[in-house]
Amino acid sequence: MTTCQSYRRGNRLLETLPTHELEALIPRLELVELSPGQLLSKSGELIRTTYFPVTAIVSLLQTMENGSSVEIAAIGRDGTTGVPILTGGDTMAASVQAQCGGFAYRISSNALREALRHCATLRSLMLLYMQVLLTQVAQTAACNRLHRLDEQLCRWLLVDIDRSGTSDLHVTHQLIADMLGVRREGVTEAAGKLCEADLIHHSRGRVRILDRTGLEARACECYEIVKREFDRLLPRIIAMEVKR
Repeated sequence: MTTCQSYRRGNRLLETLPTHELEALIPRLELVELSPGQLLSKSGELIRTTYFPVTAIVSLLQTMENGSSVEIAAIGRDGTTGVPILTGGDTMAASVQAQCGGFAYRISSNALREALRHCATLRSLMLLYMQVLLTQVAQTAACNRLHRLDEQLCRWLLVDIDRSGTSDLHVTHQLIADMLGVRREGVTEAAGKLCEADLIHHSRGRVRILDRTGLEARACECYEIVKREFDRLLPRIIAMEVKR
């Protein structure tokens, strides 16, 4: 039987809700499994469904006229795809795609709009998360333009293990290249150097982080800026949780 406590595991935003708000959401929430590469919504489409990832990682992708795309943000267990609904929007400027397969809670966007009108804590949490997401989007844009590929790769790997909560990532060099908007050969070369330094181990379709501290030392400042912004807001989220 699914209980209120079942929804307190996995997604940090749902975990932090007071019991009465979570109980109001439960009938509308559905646990679903997302497949790697699954397209959840296209750019410009009406937002019909919102996801709260648990073990899955969801990417926001900006796509150009020639079909090429680049990741502008990664959403994991500490976030949601529903930020535009919070601000009154009904479309997403970016495409939403499952980067790494796993589980997520799904809710119709209409149900989320209704919940936001009545659930003050949910509304506050999503406003805090929106600030972190905007910081991530801005910093990713700067990083993709100004930093070396090896620094970008370290930043991307660190973000993914933060979002997924595991040091084992089921990703290929091609997927990473697609997310960063670079050639696969460049990712393979950069990953090879990280392997030689015993920072990561990669096999077919899998990357394992061996030395997080070493990876952080090689990453550009973009990772730390986004992490610091989330850590700055985290005490406020914990405070909400304590008051529950």
